[in-house]
Amino acid sequence: MTIDFYYLPGSAPCRSVALTAKALGLELNFKLTDLMAGENLTPGFIKLNPQHTIPTIDDNGFSLWESRAIMTYLVNAYGKDDSLYPKDPKKRAIVDQRLYFDIGTLYGRFADYYYPIIFAGASKDAAKMEKINDAMKFLDIFLEGQKFVAGDQLTVADLAIVATISTYEVVGYDLAPYKNITKWFNNIKQTAPGYKEANEDGCQAFKAMVDNLTKK
Repeated sequence: MTIDFYYLPGSAPCRSVALTAKALGLELNFKLTDLMAGENLTPGFIKLNPQHTIPTIDDNGFSLWESRAIMTYLVNAYGKDDSLYPKDPKKRAIVDQRLYFDIGTLYGRFADYYYPIIFAGASKDAAKMEKINDAMKFLDIFLEGQKFVAGDQLTVADLAIVATISTYEVVGYDLAPYKNITKWFNNIKQTAPGYKEANEDGCQAFKAMVDNLTKK
């Protein structure tokens, strides 16, 4: 039996789960979930996930949401080894730190700045942009002398953060000043299994949505 995966292709959290499945060689049953049409508010969906958010998975009766929780669960449950999410306490702690940095700082600041502009027509906020720039500086420091964000091999931290960074890229944020991020980003594009299908195509879908919502 396959795992049902409720998603939208443009969503960065959904794309990070898709990247993880690709890295594991795991087949997901993709179930497109139109939030604008309220498909996440049906009684059946709310039974799966009372928060009615995506991504959500249903693994043969076990439901789970929050992308980073899903990613680590999939590795723990289906990984042939622990390379994507190491069992060593110190190595795992670094991966966890990067995941928390992504949700609380890197992706959090993206949402705080860009979503009001995209969805509510708000004006640009220079103070919020400065917080984004600070987050990028932190990530650039993390990547000094490193090929990956959390150790010497690809982990779920790379897959979560690349979904975020690629979303920044398609909305026009300039990554050029951050040499370590740029080098890492190019490396992950080449080394993450199924990158185009799992992430790049969805980024373009997100860009098309943004362009449509913000056109004058």
